[in-house]
Amino acid sequence: MTDAQSIEQLRHIGWRGQALPADGRRLARVVAQHRAGYELHDGEQVFGAQPAGHFLKRGLDPAERPAVGDFVEIEPGKPPHIVIVQPRRTVLSRAAAGERYERQVIAANIDYVLVLTGLDGDFSPARIERYLSLTEGSGAQPVVVLSKLDQRAEAAERTAELRARLPAGTPIHAINGKDPASVAALAVYMQPGDSAVLVGSSGAGKSTLTNTLMGSERMATGSVRDHDSRGRHTTTYRALLQLPSGGCLIDTPGMRELKLTGEENLDLFADIEALAENCRFADCGHGSEPGCAVQEALDEGVLSPERWRNYLKLRDEREEQATLLESRLRRQRGGRPAAKPHGPRGSRERE
Repeated sequence: MTDAQSIEQLRHIGWRGQALPADGRRLARVVAQHRAGYELHDGEQVFGAQPAGHFLKRGLDPAERPAVGDFVEIEPGKPPHIVIVQPRRTVLSRAAAGERYERQVIAANIDYVLVLTGLDGDFSPARIERYLSLTEGSGAQPVVVLSKLDQRAEAAERTAELRARLPAGTPIHAINGKDPASVAALAVYMQPGDSAVLVGSSGAGKSTLTNTLMGSERMATGSVRDHDSRGRHTTTYRALLQLPSGGCLIDTPGMRELKLTGEENLDLFADIEALAENCRFADCGHGSEPGCAVQEALDEGVLSPERWRNYLKLRDEREEQATLLESRLRRQRGGRPAAKPHGPRGSRERE
């Protein structure tokens, strides 16, 4: 097979490069990771592989190990071994659970992040804002997908509420995940060569939507609890699937914890940041200080208390994670300091 034929074959699984690795190694994409190893796809077939020894070293940043969506170079063997992870053009990650700062890659080389939330008891604008904040620095475009349209009479009201709360231009689609005609609205995000990752709570309907997009029952589905519309993890690991449309979809298990990485800009709340710039004092705490533009907006109903509280929660979490990240980087630099990405404002009255 010529290089041109190999590249065309890889295009089917999202490869955007113009050339193959100069060392002649075989190139493939990670489509799943298990305890026993990885599943790779070369554009023609799926096969198993193991990571090379340097990926297993203690102390290695987990984000440097192969992740679902990565394109990797492999060496032949029984089984083949992953030796190099190609540079990621986009990456969606979160801070891993625990006191020690570690970053966990959710998906790599993606074009869209489909944030799926049910219109039932799963509906939470605050959680959607958290997902969108995580997506900000990924390089991928966020798309909000509201499922279970057929089950909720107040779907139009909830959709309108979300449109008023999120930045203008944020794509929002209300769908019935079981209806191919309804799901067709998402086709624009899954064109040939495109890659999307599907994220959301357990029970939101990720597996149901995936099955409809695939045109077959590929993923197990389950029922949800009555009191909160949450379900069990029917998807237990991340998996990249080739869609009939020619795009690729990464399905993920429901994530109970979504910790910020500390590098988010929180552009989602640019309106609140703009309000704060209009406060009389540069170090305004937005409490009882005179001339506080934020409190004025809250009093006048321009800013909702719920959105203000969620902003404070995410801002404080970002600062905490940024401190943990800086501590880790300082240790790696041998104790040398570096400028913080989110410094405090000066304490003086604005002129």
